[in-house]
Amino acid sequence: MSVVEYKKELIPTLKKYFGYDSFRPQQEEIISSVLEQKDGLVIMPTGGGKSICFQLPSLLFPKTTLVVSPLIALMKDQVDGCNANGIAAAYFNSSQSAEEQQAIITKITKAELKLIYVAPESMPALDNIINETYISCIAIDEAHCISSWGHDFRPSYQQLGFLKKTLPNTPIIALTATADKATRQDIVEQLGIPQAKHFITSFDRQNISLTVRPADGRVEQILSFIAKRPKSSGIIYCLSRKTTEQLVTKLKAKSLKAEAYHAGLSFDERSKVQEDFIFDITKIVCATVAFGMGIDKSNVRWVIHYNMPKNIEGYYQEIGRAGRDGLTSSALLFHSYADVIQLRKFTEGATNQEVQIAKLERMKQFSEATTCRRKILLSYFGELLAENCGNCDVCKNPPQVFDGTIIAQKALSTVARIRETEAIGIVIDILRGAKNATILEKGLDKVKTYNIGHDISWKDWQHYVIQLINQGILEISFQNNNALKLTEFSKNVLFNGAKVSLTRPIEIVEKIGNPKTKTTKARKSGGLYERLRQLRHKISLEENIPAYLVFNDATLQEIEAERPQSDNEFLEISGVGQRKLEVYGDLFMNEIKAFNDEKKSKKADTHKVTYELYQQGLSIDEIAEKRGLKSPTIFSHIAKLYTEGKPINIYDFVSKSEVEAIKKAKIELDSPPALKPYFDHFEEQLDYFKIRLGLAVVEKNE
Repeated sequence: MSVVEYKKELIPTLKKYFGYDSFRPQQEEIISSVLEQKDGLVIMPTGGGKSICFQLPSLLFPKTTLVVSPLIALMKDQVDGCNANGIAAAYFNSSQSAEEQQAIITKITKAELKLIYVAPESMPALDNIINETYISCIAIDEAHCISSWGHDFRPSYQQLGFLKKTLPNTPIIALTATADKATRQDIVEQLGIPQAKHFITSFDRQNISLTVRPADGRVEQILSFIAKRPKSSGIIYCLSRKTTEQLVTKLKAKSLKAEAYHAGLSFDERSKVQEDFIFDITKIVCATVAFGMGIDKSNVRWVIHYNMPKNIEGYYQEIGRAGRDGLTSSALLFHSYADVIQLRKFTEGATNQEVQIAKLERMKQFSEATTCRRKILLSYFGELLAENCGNCDVCKNPPQVFDGTIIAQKALSTVARIRETEAIGIVIDILRGAKNATILEKGLDKVKTYNIGHDISWKDWQHYVIQLINQGILEISFQNNNALKLTEFSKNVLFNGAKVSLTRPIEIVEKIGNPKTKTTKARKSGGLYERLRQLRHKISLEENIPAYLVFNDATLQEIEAERPQSDNEFLEISGVGQRKLEVYGDLFMNEIKAFNDEKKSKKADTHKVTYELYQQGLSIDEIAEKRGLKSPTIFSHIAKLYTEGKPINIYDFVSKSEVEAIKKAKIELDSPPALKPYFDHFEEQLDYFKIRLGLAVVEKNE
């Protein structure tokens, strides 16, 4: 098949196997480049559709596509997803028996597999088939792992340079969600594909709301945050194993389904946590950063960072695990200077310590920003955002700026009087007149500025001092027990009349959702969506695959909204391909039909109940009170019952003269479908319920 013929098959193949009618930005261009046998480097955000960039070409190539992947869990998840879409795929790793491995190799030699996933460590076992007789294309997933400049360097990835030498005519496509310029260059050089075309899509995940808060009382804040999202799945990232376990204990004490995930657990224990999370058995995972790379779970609704990440690349990739289906999701980050100090210690002795410290500094600047956070995040990756995003905490609650010169002078004077020997906490204690053991033992209650700032809370003082550090008016001496030091700017403020602008602490106002992103219409409508979700859960258990591999939340919501009744209508749903129509179509359409039938039956029943109460002689208000409904609803029942021929004394509720007036208005207004034109016609002197009843009489007699 020629390249031109390949390209003609792109949209039909996309719909048949993946259920989509169109490509996301740059997907088609990337796939076309692969089909033209060209090497490529793809930088695409998590949830942006990287996998389709190599999975779809594999369906058109005659031989197998080799996919290099860092984790067994990631391979399994991707293979399950391929198989659910009707794509022949398998993974190859050390957990399999010799017989299983040989069966896979045989399928490759017979061109019966479109995709084979393998970790770098397992590649020597495939030496006999890693050649151009059997391989059409090579995809390097999570390609940032190859670079020591990247945020998740893995030495095993550095052996992958042999692939281009072994298969010089085979296209190699390297893919990752995050890579700065240095990392990108390192990837293509180490893979031996210096001429690879770079495809860099937008990093803007508009559906993810960004929020950063100080770390004070973060457990209580987390509990409040989760309480507003009781049925949602989420990940909480922590710096240490101990923190994950402590946090899980606190969450479980509140009856939340949470588990810890870290390197101290056995392989089987980690696998169990991950599997339970994927299958929605566990809703919350408290994890070290090792968790998540292997998860393609599309319905993670939120990600929390209990501690500040060490760089923006890691932060961006981790928040990207939320909202992969494009629906509204949240990212909440807590930060403190204790995190900064801890993370700086982690860099000690590293070969690229200066780079790591510089990246940590950028992360710190992002956390402490008072301007649109998405602008900062995107600019880090070289993408400019013209307007503020409207979906981060700074945009939603803009900081209030005021003249903070006196506050700054009080803090600077205190630092000067204690000869720049103490850290933030002690300085604030002096300003507030604390009487704790440290203050008294060191005689710091004798400092002239002691208690000079008692009218400002400890938390607010911390907020102001951090701003002074960010503005360069103070600095932290990390090598001297994190003592605060004066700078050149300090002297201008203390002695030369320089003014200092500060922002007031922002009161936390939680807002869920964003008008720019997809809404969760199905959730609001209730009943049918929940029934479809339960059906999806039942299928996932029967087939032993995660629920989101049956249909993701966005597809499920579209099914609820559109309520397809035929195969063609079901295929119109985004995310429904040919195989999923064949396997699941009848099940979901039958559920929709059953729901609609029940709804019709309930509607008939509700009119019947009203009629029975009417026959008992109850007034409209009495019927409404007894049924817990409003009077207008009961009047609509009366109108419906009358048109159905029930013996209703309609003129008990509307006079004959009013009916005649309504009949005349109907002719003059040319039979409008709504009641408001009638209401306006009668200059609001005739109630809506009388108009409804009068129309029922008129239409019955027509």
